[in-house]
Amino acid sequence: MKLLQNKTALITGASRGIGRGIAIEFAKQGANVAFTYNASAEAAKALEKELEAFGIKAIGYQSNAADFDAAQELAKNVLDEFGSIDILINNAGITKDNLLMRISEDDFDKVIEVNLKSVFNLTKAVIRPMMKQKAGSIINMSSVVGLKGNAGQANYAASKAGILGFTKSVALELGSRNIRCNAIAPGFIETEMTDKLDSKTVDEWRKGVPLRRGGTPKDIADACVFLASDMSSYITGQTLSVDGGMLT
Repeated sequence: MKLLQNKTALITGASRGIGRGIAIEFAKQGANVAFTYNASAEAAKALEKELEAFGIKAIGYQSNAADFDAAQELAKNVLDEFGSIDILINNAGITKDNLLMRISEDDFDKVIEVNLKSVFNLTKAVIRPMMKQKAGSIINMSSVVGLKGNAGQANYAASKAGILGFTKSVALELGSRNIRCNAIAPGFIETEMTDKLDSKTVDEWRKGVPLRRGGTPKDIADACVFLASDMSSYITGQTLSVDGGMLT
């Protein structure tokens, strides 16, 4: 029996990177997958076909998670198409890094809106159907930066730290309805974005990790499978650091 057989997962920001890795592992574990993307319809169609090859149903939706009304409409469309939303992965996020002296108000607001408000928007959109089902798992993507801060990322750190407080509050509110809410704090994860960086810089980052390597999207996806499945049925309100020991 696959760990997520016959469950439906909604994953935001899944056309590339960590989100794409999560979608693939969920499909392997038998979950039907609804996912959102921002701009690349071509990449979304390709992912749909890749996921469907595992024998599950997959649909990509172009949707802005930072827009409250769009999130409500997305949840309704997913429910109409799939019949349930059993798992929500709040993965969509951006960075606009700069020293605090140089961060513009717009860059601060945009990061908070996309990274933190989107988590509120989507969680708000799915909790009513989850309450009717009397079951659900919500997984919010934070960051080690939300736990320790980072120079040049005050806006990003604030958004990711906010997710942790939100996660604990939702866990306390919805635990009695059998809805669990946890966060994952990834460390240095190697994706298409890090491929564009100088190799020496990436090597130095790897040396700073006790396991001496960067993480992969699959490392994060495996943690998500655990928190989404019944194997973690007594875990809620927690933050799981997937960082190769960075914060040890």
